[in-house]
Amino acid sequence: MAESVEEPVTREGVLERVLFRNERNDWTVARLRAEGARSEITIVGALPALAIGEHLRVTGRFVEHRRYGSQLQVESFQPLTPDTADGIRRFLGSGVIEGIGKKLAQRLVEHFGAETLDVLDRCPERLAEIPRLGRRKREGLVEAWARERGRRDALIYLMSLRIGSAHAIRIVREWGSGTVARVRANPYELADEIDRIGFKTADAVARAQGVARDAPIRMDAGVRHVLSELQNEGHVYHPREGLARRAAEVLGDGVAPLDREPVEAAIERGVEAGRLLSERGSDGEEGLFLPWLHAAEVEAAARLHATLAGRPPFRGDAARALARAEARQRLQLTEGQREALLRALTSPLAVITGGPGVGKTTILQTLVRVLREAELRVALGAPTGRAAQRMTEATGAEAKTIHRLLKFNPEKGRFEHDADQPLEADQVVVDETSMLELGLLVALLRAIPKGAGLLFLGDADQLPSVGPGRVLRDLIESGRVPTARLTEIFRQQRESRIVESAHRINRGETPALDAGPGEQDFYFVQRRDGVSALATILEIVKDRIPARFGMDPIRDVQVLTPMYRGEVGADNLNRELQAALNPPGPPEFEFGERLFRQGDRVMQLVNDYDKEVFNGDVGRIVGANRIDRSVRVDFDGLLVEYPAEELDELTHAYAISVHKSQGSEYPAVVLPLHEQHYVMLQRNLLYTAVTRGKRLVVLVGTRRALEIAVRNDRTARRYTRLMERLREGPGGA
Repeated sequence: MAESVEEPVTREGVLERVLFRNERNDWTVARLRAEGARSEITIVGALPALAIGEHLRVTGRFVEHRRYGSQLQVESFQPLTPDTADGIRRFLGSGVIEGIGKKLAQRLVEHFGAETLDVLDRCPERLAEIPRLGRRKREGLVEAWARERGRRDALIYLMSLRIGSAHAIRIVREWGSGTVARVRANPYELADEIDRIGFKTADAVARAQGVARDAPIRMDAGVRHVLSELQNEGHVYHPREGLARRAAEVLGDGVAPLDREPVEAAIERGVEAGRLLSERGSDGEEGLFLPWLHAAEVEAAARLHATLAGRPPFRGDAARALARAEARQRLQLTEGQREALLRALTSPLAVITGGPGVGKTTILQTLVRVLREAELRVALGAPTGRAAQRMTEATGAEAKTIHRLLKFNPEKGRFEHDADQPLEADQVVVDETSMLELGLLVALLRAIPKGAGLLFLGDADQLPSVGPGRVLRDLIESGRVPTARLTEIFRQQRESRIVESAHRINRGETPALDAGPGEQDFYFVQRRDGVSALATILEIVKDRIPARFGMDPIRDVQVLTPMYRGEVGADNLNRELQAALNPPGPPEFEFGERLFRQGDRVMQLVNDYDKEVFNGDVGRIVGANRIDRSVRVDFDGLLVEYPAEELDELTHAYAISVHKSQGSEYPAVVLPLHEQHYVMLQRNLLYTAVTRGKRLVVLVGTRRALEIAVRNDRTARRYTRLMERLREGPGGA
């Protein structure tokens, strides 16, 4: 581990050696000699393909690494043009300019001396003075120098705008010699076109270039940015008034919001140009959509209507088929289960919903058996890998994530299975539908073959999807999709206090908190403040659960939390749990404010189709490379490499938000509940957290926080119109 010096320092010198370079992410370890200095310093960081002999100005912080000694971790750099004949000779002779090697560099410097670079810049015709240097060779040198000079000028310009070195290199690599012109013309294109650059960075660049706070170019980009942020909060559209108010706040100076007039003008321009889409609902409210989301919602409704208008693939006597299945499986279906299965078999599109312990797994097993006995092809899918794995375990049939079921092709940027190449299935069954977002729903519907049936399973009382939409609730509340709601808890499940507590919470009742005799699966530990709650959580995870229940604290125990900040927020819990469960010793390195260590539990934050890992997937770091800041992560047998520039796709997962836990089950769940989480104390959040625990749930906090969460059934509204489009019928979609 390295210890950082707080204040940044700047050093100038000549690049003497490159010790290591990762071509994928530009991570470089090199030696720099300051002018007149006897010794070299080690510099590490994201640097372009620099040439030996180049003059650099680097800014960063010195760290003292226990193994590699003193290093300057580069935060920004600036290539400097060498101004001495020897420096120019070394620079040109390094091979940085295509067509110039050591011998030609020597000849050029011998003839032009310290003016060599000025000749290349301003008087390239003077190259004719060099003996045996033909016209084509001269023209090639001038073009190569212009490219290199453009690249260097672009990097210098971006650095002057305080863009970090990694971002600057990425921008120049993407935009090339036109970088400066494009950044000056419209810096907000950076957020639209350059990976991992958002509106805030682009806005900082724009302001550094003198773009006014109320400039139309800034207003237009800001409104689109805010609508995109609202999409990330789950909204498919947003009312005009709310969008304008939020955009004025975001585009303000941090103290007061911006005047509404330029924001309203930007919304009008966006609608006129087709960058935004305006639509009034049945209640007269004007909603503003990003065009692709509007198109997705309209298409989803139309395809759902088309499925509803079809015939179910099962053509036999459903009641007799279920009776045979009961006899062969030696089970007795409840009336609710039988009704749900009949609805699934006799409807081309149906929903089955219910909480824990009500027999959804039995329904899935029986349905697959009946369909297979009828020689129908069944495709099973779920939004997450763990949910798909549970479907496989329950049915004995292969289930896949929806992404894998539809075969996403990263090179083409689309799914292989679509309307032109539908799935080879007669019945498609999707579990954990509460997690299904609008975009993935549309992709799935496109791939449903004509005449195939579609069944959605899920718990409508859980948190909605992380992405835009509230698909399961909209399907149910539309009243158009045949729906079966299971409520009867099986006898053996009634013995589980996890199941009992979850249903009590869902009814708005406080669960029983006094542990009875013998071993329980649901506990409440009273702690009145965040500090003592944190200490208790560390003790429970590290010592008590492993000792009493024989579980591995990293593999089997998941801490869930309503928020990221505070003593028992995810950020602090991850730091403390890492120190307790995976202390220093294994290979490690710092990345920003995080410390990645071999053995760490980590989570994927975005869908990465190339790697085939998706938002919410949890794995373990099995390799950490200090030199190039890369890690290798094991996701249930799938080994994935992360170079330094992709580490922002990972976060520590000793503790995760309740939202991120959707679709997963864990042997043990530990949940802090404290008043410091007041704004997130909601019934559906608590219900979702408790239902994630398979064998054990432990709540740590105050009774008051628990009661607040149980009573608070007011969930934030999600602006969607799928339910309305389904109610209107095919013509209204």
